[in-house]
Amino acid sequence: MARIFPAFALACVAVMAQTSRYNYDEKKVPPYVVPDPLTLAGGEKVSDAQSWNEKRRPELMALFANQVYGNTPAGPVTLRFSEVFTDRKALNGKAIRKQVTIYFTADDAGPQMHLLLYLPAAAREPSPVFLGLNFNGNHTVHADPGIFATDVWIKDPAVLNKTPNMLHIPPDDRTRGSNAANWQVEKLVARGYGLATVYYYDVEPDFVGGMVHGVRPVLTQKPEDWSALGAWAWGLSRAMDYLVTDKAIDPRHIALMGHSRLGKAALWAAAQDHRFSLVISNESGKGGASLLKRGFGETTDHLNGAFPHWFGPAYKQYTGHPENLPVDSNELLALIAPRPLYVASAADDLGSDPRGEFLAAVSASRVYQLLGKRGLGTSQMPPVDVALLTQTGVHDVGYHNRTGKHDVTEFDWEQYLNFADMHWGVPTK
Repeated sequence: MARIFPAFALACVAVMAQTSRYNYDEKKVPPYVVPDPLTLAGGEKVSDAQSWNEKRRPELMALFANQVYGNTPAGPVTLRFSEVFTDRKALNGKAIRKQVTIYFTADDAGPQMHLLLYLPAAAREPSPVFLGLNFNGNHTVHADPGIFATDVWIKDPAVLNKTPNMLHIPPDDRTRGSNAANWQVEKLVARGYGLATVYYYDVEPDFVGGMVHGVRPVLTQKPEDWSALGAWAWGLSRAMDYLVTDKAIDPRHIALMGHSRLGKAALWAAAQDHRFSLVISNESGKGGASLLKRGFGETTDHLNGAFPHWFGPAYKQYTGHPENLPVDSNELLALIAPRPLYVASAADDLGSDPRGEFLAAVSASRVYQLLGKRGLGTSQMPPVDVALLTQTGVHDVGYHNRTGKHDVTEFDWEQYLNFADMHWGVPTK
């Protein structure tokens, strides 16, 4: 039997082949200017919450839409929710497992996504929930045999070393639970939290040409003016549309977590959708939480060369010239304010530039302070494996840089749950 490869794994190989071109030497970081999130394009300083909310924030939103992620279609969408199956004794009775299909059109054969939801069975009141897109299919999130394994996209083994041809195939049950360490379902449920997740290829397959198989052509007559990251962000809001209808979920306490490219999508989703009340960027890197203008780690050359479908068409003009981009990641993080924000890095993930992620969070903290919230509380990057959750009281921006590679680990989730506890109170179990 020919060996098959998950699309994300192949993409990671392509990224690794390019990293030798990155600058990993702090001494070689050229001078750069970080845009001021509290200065309007015309030079006027923003000194109060009203000016931020009415002038600067809309200005930044337009810049990110026009220059980075593309414009999200404004038209309404009529969604249909079909609860496929509910098991109230999942995970040996510790969880309720729900599986829901979200249809984007009136046609059952049209674009749709499959949401997997775990809730703590012992909860005495509506549960807070973490939502995130997953890379390889819902059945990879946990070994639970009750999870429906849906179709996935893979590289075609016959042309693996020739062209990026993709196949849409039935799921391979051998991958069940293969990404369980990234999701820590039992830990979340034991702490009183739910987990909701969707396979991101359901919204749009992540390869050049994948647009025609996703939601973009359905939602707009000019799908090329949008982006895959924009579509994934849109899909997260459609998942939220379902979650707020579920009486077992606390709609005031839904956190959004994204890793890597899906961290970029999560940040853009949360910037547009204020219903996400706590936001987590896990190593979202350049084009996400990390300062792009800082000449360290991944470059616009690689982003636009290897992943031209990720960003909007205007972003291509910044290939090799990130200094010309009118915005940067500190301003994207600032768009989350005043909601709690956690930015996480990994010490060995130099392509994502951990220091660039930290410095962006430091800069965004100024907007939090303007809005009467607490930022990071320090401009000194913490030691590895030390989480900045509190200084004097609970802070609204958290950060850590853990030991290890580009990944999501139990250590990461421990900090996210602690951060949620601090802001929402420990869930009633």
